[in-house]
Order: sequence, then structure tokens, then C-alpha cells
Amino acid sequence: MNKTERNIAFVDGQNLYLGTTKHPDEPWQVDLARFRVYLEKKYGVTKAYYYFGYMSDEHRDVYDEVQEAGFVVRFRKHVPAMKSLKKGNVDTEIIFEGMYRLYKQDDFEKVVLVSGDGDYYRMVKFLLDEKRLEKVLFPNEYASSLYKQYVQTNFCANLSQKDVRKKIRKGTLR
Repeated sequence: MNKTERNIAFVDGQNLYLGTTKHPDEPWQVDLARFRVYLEKKYGVTKAYYYFGYMSDEHRDVYDEVQEAGFVVRFRKHVPAMKSLKKGNVDTEIIFEGMYRLYKQDDFEKVVLVSGDGDYYRMVKFLLDEKRLEKVLFPNEYASSLYKQYVQTNFCANLSQKDVRKKIRKGTLR
């Protein structure tokens, strides 16, 4: 990695959580502080945004942990009366933020996306075409089939691979 890179990362928090902690074969937990260091060292990420579906008082400790690990915490906006009826879908928030930063010509080189969700496919393709994609990091091997054409390239990686997991793993879940 070029040490002068100033990349940004967008983490789909629900996708990361469900893809690791709720992994169907081998659940595991990401150590967020180690993960943040990994993003910086491996991919030159100087700023990392971690997206949650909505804010809930019962999860304040999780938000604090994410922030203390070095991520900028973002929430999807909801009408308060509808929060319990909506899922925490942050896809449009991440896509808009990425495109907005490109449009405004913010001071960064490339984007690292942490999600295996196919809803990001068009953004990923656009970033590739513009040579602004550093990497798509899938939480596990079950990424959307839309990314199949990129899996064998240098633009995708799987966080659950043993060598990566060893670097960012928190502990063993039962």
C-alpha cells in the first residue's frame, strides 16, 4: 500500500454484524479497534464511517465502542413514529454519501466498502470505472452474486478468510 493514500471507508454495520456474528457456519466477532487499524494499515483508510440503521438507547454501548475504535458513527434518519416498523437499511445513505463526496471532490483517493450486499453493485461499478475503488470487503463468503465477476480480481476480499480473521477477530462465540 502507498503510505500517502487517503482512502475512506464505508461500513454497512448490519451487514458486517450479520455476516460475522450471525455467520451460519462459524460465527465470530470483529474487534472493531483492530479492524480500524487493519483498514488503515492495509488499505490506507484515513477516515472510516460506520453506519447503523437507527439510533436506539439500548445500544448506546455499541455506538460508544464503534466510536472509540476510531469510526465516525452515522445513523439512517427515520420518522420517530416509524422506527420500530422499518428495517435499518443504510444502503442509500452510504451510496449517497460516497457519490456526494465524489461530486464535491473531497480530499480522498479511493473508497473501501465493507458489505457483501448487492444493493451497492452500481456504486461499485461506477467507482471501478472511475478508478476510485480500493476494495469491497465482504464479511464472509456469501456475497451477492452480482459481484461474481469481481471476486477473482484485486477489488474484492473476504474478511472471514483465516489470515484476515486472525488479525481482526475479537474472540470466540459459542
